[in-house]
Amino acid sequence: MGIRTTNGRGKRYASILDTVGDTPVIRINRIAPAGVTVYVKAEAFNPAASVKDRLALNIIEAAERDGKLTPGQTVIEATSGNTGIGLAMVCAAKGYPLVVTMADSFSVERRRLMRFLGAKVVLTPRALKGYGMYAKAKELAEANGWFLARQFETSANADIHEATTAREIMADFEGERLDYFVSGYGTGGTVTGVARVLRKERPETKIILTEPANAALVQSGTPQDRAPDGGPSGGHPAFEPHPIQGWTPDFIPLVLQEALDKAFYDDLITIPGPEGIKWSKRLAAEEGIFTGISGGATFAVAMKVAETAPKGSVILAMLPDTGERYLSTPLFDGIVEDMTEEERALSLSTPYAQMAAE
Repeated sequence: MGIRTTNGRGKRYASILDTVGDTPVIRINRIAPAGVTVYVKAEAFNPAASVKDRLALNIIEAAERDGKLTPGQTVIEATSGNTGIGLAMVCAAKGYPLVVTMADSFSVERRRLMRFLGAKVVLTPRALKGYGMYAKAKELAEANGWFLARQFETSANADIHEATTAREIMADFEGERLDYFVSGYGTGGTVTGVARVLRKERPETKIILTEPANAALVQSGTPQDRAPDGGPSGGHPAFEPHPIQGWTPDFIPLVLQEALDKAFYDDLITIPGPEGIKWSKRLAAEEGIFTGISGGATFAVAMKVAETAPKGSVILAMLPDTGERYLSTPLFDGIVEDMTEEERALSLSTPYAQMAAE
């Protein structure tokens, strides 16, 4: 095989926002079990490195079209990080001030990224969980006349996944098998939007929903208490804190409720947080694919599906983001800054450029 070449995209972009979407589907070559084919959809290829770039852009542009967001108006949203980062990118490009509310349990990198993109980040106590940051955002919006993005309730969320994510999957698997689609949920926008299309156009594809084993809100069967606007009126009793940041707040979002009410999934498989960490590390070290804990958890479920899937099955797993926003989380436990003993031994095996002993 000769040297790899590229031809360019054959176009120039008017804005960073025009690069959202069209993320690649990538085959897993070394760690997929024999007899099945596993692919991942790598959402880290979005410009702000997560699937939430899609909904962030559509929430703002839908509000502009509807006249709900006026020039210069401040945008506010509650987020575990990825939606806030996506909104910070969109608001920076369009000239809107952004305020984000976020529980102080989420990674420090997320706060710094949002602030780097020009947003203000208001932290809420971790003891109040996801509902605390959600209620704080509503309170600040009402007090100041700001535009509340409402990622957990707005139709703009699942709509963009129906219009982009699902269409990309349909194009990438046109004329080919797609037996399983695997996704976790944060707001539920991905699974709801993609399922709208798959149920109609690829009914043979089984949709697998996943959530943390110790925060199995959907599996519990307990309905979410809701306020008149569809938002949660409080936390869900089945929730416990979990390490899969971006997944499963302490309430069932209204966006996900559509998928539950319309039976948009064929199986629900829970996964422990440590399994997500393990598979994220394996994807990086053995496939060169860098994803966060949520991506690792989704992939872990895809591996469980692969264990019993009929021979020849094709599985697609969503990888929501990059691993770089997890540097201060348990995902990087054991990844040291200084040399390991093995690395030091390599250094000492030849005489040049040796580091002084600590």
